[in-house]
Amino acid sequence: MNDTPTISWQEASKTKTSVWHSENATPAPKKVQVADDTIKADAAYKLCCEGTALLWRGDFQNAKQLMQAISRRIDRPGKKPKKAAANMTEAFHLHRQAQSQKARILGMLLLEVSVGYHINLRRAPDIKAACEHAYGKSTQSFVVSLRELLGLIGAYEWSKNGVDISVINNKIHPSYGVFSPIRGEYLTLVDTAPLPTPCTTAFDIGTGTGVLAAILANRGVKTVIATDNAQRALDCAQKNINQLEMKNTVTVVNANLFPDDSHGKADLIVCNPPWLPARPSSVLESAIYDENSQMLKGFLNGLKAHLNDNGEGWLILSDFAEHLGLRTRDDLLAWISAAGLKVMDKMDTKASHSKTLDASDPLHTARKAEVTSLWRLSKA
Repeated sequence: MNDTPTISWQEASKTKTSVWHSENATPAPKKVQVADDTIKADAAYKLCCEGTALLWRGDFQNAKQLMQAISRRIDRPGKKPKKAAANMTEAFHLHRQAQSQKARILGMLLLEVSVGYHINLRRAPDIKAACEHAYGKSTQSFVVSLRELLGLIGAYEWSKNGVDISVINNKIHPSYGVFSPIRGEYLTLVDTAPLPTPCTTAFDIGTGTGVLAAILANRGVKTVIATDNAQRALDCAQKNINQLEMKNTVTVVNANLFPDDSHGKADLIVCNPPWLPARPSSVLESAIYDENSQMLKGFLNGLKAHLNDNGEGWLILSDFAEHLGLRTRDDLLAWISAAGLKVMDKMDTKASHSKTLDASDPLHTARKAEVTSLWRLSKA
């Protein structure tokens, strides 16, 4: 956490300053007011909406309750736009705008964390292990939003407990800032799609937790090269591969998309890029949003050069973006053709996550219609 900006506030008639920490690179609030258990939720909500951050000095559990109270005030029906979106694309942009605004307001409730990752508040949890998991060893005190801290604690629990991956009869342990493979439908596609013949070498492009590389190794592929260019993902994938005792089969490599020529070509190249072509508003959103479809196009355009003659590329992609009007099927097919590729087959599965059942979700129509596909591609 070197070279981070600072945050200042007035307390006990003195100006105090601390390091400001934000994983999303959110700027430090310019206006900060010390607050404790005596502040009312309506007053706190008003201050946060107006851009005044609240540095908490009260009970930790009360701070959590206050954040929930502020969240309810943001979400109450009277605060939602009265005019319905004209189409799903507009609904998507309005939804993202509302999410961003909510995150900004909730991010105004702040905590001070001392060296050693200690919170000097009543009923504060022990956050040392969770912080070390996300940030590394403690070197200095800092101020952070309660919202980020709670997300970090939740991510640490996911990491400790792991995610059951039925197709390998084992667990994958996601790290903070690395996309968790909680949607099993695309994992089943990778586990059941027919492997090309022969299939001794595979590349997993943008491996994240390493889950797809693990599935391929579990299916008997002898050599799997798993690439990523995010250090957290590389560390996470390596840890999972080690725990699964697959390090003799899977090699984790730091690369932007494809490994270098020293690794040769592959019989199978798999990629599960972010599914929505929109600009991520934070570093942590980069696993969900792929601005201008850069990763998708990069994978398609580089695939032919890295495939063996009879090899296949597997593109795992949801059509959610199509239902939102962010990308058309014709766009995707044109990019495949322009890359010198042809579609051999397409395996489909319906989305099965809980949001497909939430009729109050403004994007429910698109979510309900969503289909996730594994596109089997070969050289044209």
